[in-house]
Amino acid sequence: MKALIYTGPRLLELRELPDPESGPGEALIRVEAAGICGSDMHAWAGHDDRRPAPLILGHEAAGIVVSTPPGGPAAGRRVTVNPLVTCGHCRFCRAGRDNLCETRQILSMPPREGAFAGLLAVPARNLTPVPEGISPVAAALTEPLACGWHAVGLAERALELPLAEARCLVIGGGAIGLGAALVLRARGAAEIWLAEPSGPRRDIAAAEGGIRTFDPTGPGTGPGGVDLVVDGVGFGATRAAASAALRPGGAMVHIGLGDADPGLDIRRATLQELTFIGSYTYTAQEFRDTAAALFAGRLGGLGWVRTMPLAEGAAAFASIAGGGEAAPKIALLPDG
Repeated sequence: MKALIYTGPRLLELRELPDPESGPGEALIRVEAAGICGSDMHAWAGHDDRRPAPLILGHEAAGIVVSTPPGGPAAGRRVTVNPLVTCGHCRFCRAGRDNLCETRQILSMPPREGAFAGLLAVPARNLTPVPEGISPVAAALTEPLACGWHAVGLAERALELPLAEARCLVIGGGAIGLGAALVLRARGAAEIWLAEPSGPRRDIAAAEGGIRTFDPTGPGTGPGGVDLVVDGVGFGATRAAASAALRPGGAMVHIGLGDADPGLDIRRATLQELTFIGSYTYTAQEFRDTAAALFAGRLGGLGWVRTMPLAEGAAAFASIAGGGEAAPKIALLPDG
């Protein structure tokens, strides 16, 4: 099979590799689409010790089942892939918080190779069948959208008022931020604002309907006090902006992993009883719930993805790193 290999900081090579072998309980998937995530970008830049070279990156995938163990989706069935592999028996898995599994693994981190390849081995229980009429590119968006689904669920439990009465701010118009805004809309948030400095990305979000956008670098165009902030970027500056935007008693959900710099206003958080929630991935049930919402059209038309052949993966990473990429998501197509 062909695979895009991360070989060192800012280096990607398309290579021919032996086909992977599926282990016990695993299915073999022919990858049709795999999205580039911010974590892939961090690894490519040499900023993620969890992803050492050489490695196949990519964990947002959809494809067709080639082979399957007993009880798995039938060969030939299109599926979307939950990349989080969990043990199923630790205390977190038993409690339904399997995203915190004590031995969790994720595709694109050793010992598991990622999805920027022609074939992918993954536990059959991690596959969700995709109905007819849903493209593989749209199906691959289940993973980043599930991050927003989990984050909004955490916020709902923390807020002291129903989401239907809450003023919400999402920071970032990439796939994570836009996805969180779409989840807030699907789950009935009263008012949704999205902060994004890129004009084209603001236009994409505004075209979805029900989302008010603004340039956070401009003069005073954003909302006043809000009940909930979802930080889909995760830099010190965005944590500071989130802290300042919250009304007393508000909640901030932090998804982005931009950096570990200071920014959260701890003094204000104490005096105004703000709630800070770290949000990591999603549970297996939340992944399935997100897929169901996506398949039902509740998360919009999902036409904001740019596709490129896997062979042009290095150019795709460079385009994103250059800061001029308008599309919130680029998906690589192994057969493109």
